Amino acid sequence: MKAIKSIPALPVKNIKSGVEFYVSRYDFNCLYQNEGFAKLLWDEVEIHLWVACDNSWKWRSFLLFLRPIYSGAETFIAGTHSCRIQVTDIHSLFEKLKAKGVLYSSSTVVESTDWGTLEFPTLDLHCNLITFFERIKD
Repeated sequence: MKAIKSIPALPVKNIKSGVEFYVSRYDFNCLYQNEGFAKLLWDEVEIHLWVACDNSWKWRSFLLFLRPIYSGAETFIAGTHSCRIQVTDIHSLFEKLKAKGVLYSSSTVVESTDWGTLEFPTLDLHCNLITFFERIKD
């Protein structure tokens, strides 16, 4: 038995704006999209977006002891996920994404880690964390 591939599924509040962001800022291609789901591809990296748009929790919050939040698609879930994407030429990618305004903060830099990578974090439109990394030693 062997694990082959992992595809992160990130929650967004709106599929259309989420797809537009990934296409315009990260250079993903949209392979499939409907009102609740999208499949994106950039080279060998596949990401799925799913809509977290249930606002009913807002009106039930004062009655949580009677009816807990449980749909799994509440709007507050968007922006709570993350994934890591391995790349080559991380410094060029950093400059490209810096120009597109997706870095985690204005003080974000490419950092060297103790575990042998160079990496930097970004945020998508709905504040999911996307960290890019390049292995510098095995």
